[in-house]
Amino acid sequence: MSGNTKNVIPFDELGMDDVPEVGGKNASLGEMVVNLADAGVRVPGGFATTADAYRDFLALDGLDKRISEALADLDIEDVSELTERGGQIRQWIIDQPFPEALEQDIRDNYADLVDNDTHPEEVTWAVRSSATAEDLPDASFAGQQETYLNIGGIDYILEAVKWVFASLYNDRAIAYRVHHGFHHDDVALSAGVQRMVRTDIGASGVMFTVDTESGFDRAVFVTASYGLGEAVVQGAVNPDEFYVSKPAVRDGKTGKDAVLSRTVGGKAVAMRYAEGTGIESATRWEDIREDDRAKFSITDEEVTELARHAVAIEEHYGRPMDIEWGRDGLDGQLYILQARPETVVFRRGAGEDGGQVLTRFEIDRAATLSPSRTTTVARWTSSGASTARTGSSTSSRPVRRPLSRAGRGSRCPASSSRRTPPPARRSSSRDAPSASGSVPAPCGCCVPSRTWTRCRPVTFSSPRSPTPTGNR
Repeated sequence: MSGNTKNVIPFDELGMDDVPEVGGKNASLGEMVVNLADAGVRVPGGFATTADAYRDFLALDGLDKRISEALADLDIEDVSELTERGGQIRQWIIDQPFPEALEQDIRDNYADLVDNDTHPEEVTWAVRSSATAEDLPDASFAGQQETYLNIGGIDYILEAVKWVFASLYNDRAIAYRVHHGFHHDDVALSAGVQRMVRTDIGASGVMFTVDTESGFDRAVFVTASYGLGEAVVQGAVNPDEFYVSKPAVRDGKTGKDAVLSRTVGGKAVAMRYAEGTGIESATRWEDIREDDRAKFSITDEEVTELARHAVAIEEHYGRPMDIEWGRDGLDGQLYILQARPETVVFRRGAGEDGGQVLTRFEIDRAATLSPSRTTTVARWTSSGASTARTGSSTSSRPVRRPLSRAGRGSRCPASSSRRTPPPARRSSSRDAPSASGSVPAPCGCCVPSRTWTRCRPVTFSSPRSPTPTGNR
């Protein structure tokens, strides 16, 4: 019998009040399924295992006590010891059998999803982690646990859920909890099983309803690339980038009337489905043809539709949001795959760390995308200071990683007290320079777009295990 049990809850019965039971990620998926469908926001269906199910799983045969004992005297500064004990705990969890009731509930709910799908023979699933203390504004657990994509068949689903459970004791997650004063027993894990969108033959990316480096909140920042979204999340590609005006979106404007700027990214590779549907054989990397790299991966109309979804989500939650999206290559529809509170600006606050927040800007549209692209102008106002930047386009745009949740703003260009260039970007054979023009950065730390000079320091992605598809 499928449906809401102590162990498993369908997305369409979840909301943000259920964070203690299914974590921030899964609770947010349910919140959008229930409340934002009328606003046109499409969220793939699925179900989540509960925190109670996770705790019952660990309590079986005293595994939770063995874990507590293994961590009691652990010195997380001793990397070798952390690696050894973390690996031992994860293996204990993998070897632990599911309680009979939990396994049966997963099987029943999975069968119900497949039976009601329009393509039951072809559908595959994402198995995602959702920690019960995840996505809180003052502590972000996002990215620490694992995600597995393109998983098919109940046996592989059960295996992926087990690996997701084990990922709560990744070395990084253990160290994070210690550093931030969380007791290991206070954090549980929920596994979300969500229908896959065929972004492997479409496009995907991440968008923010606030600029995480300047704090400017009147535009939606959209990144896009070919294939599964992990390529963008991992920083494996230099994606297309768009800024969309929120006031224009609210006024019903679309396409070029709403898009403030667009930049073609390198998009050198894409993550695609592989032939298998198990956790070790579900995805692969594919090089993108040169002519496709030079094209935008989505249209202006799709960009503005995404921005409308982002604005609807932000207004519903009442705060800036970090959103993952995908375009299905079969039906052409845009879907929201995840949405979490944006944490960087929240934690930094308006100048809380001495940084500045962009409050307004002006764009010289007469100079925008001119044939020679000789001059672009941006006027920045921050903390009472205002400055204008102009420059000539003479070379290809510097390659950088996409914006990450860990990105930090710079005081440049409004302040002269912090104008040290960022560290050089790590080279990667996967990335290629963007085809768009550039404006020489007066301070050495600005990365310009095609329409206005953006101050965006380089950010790096954290190392991750090659086994899971991702850890967003």
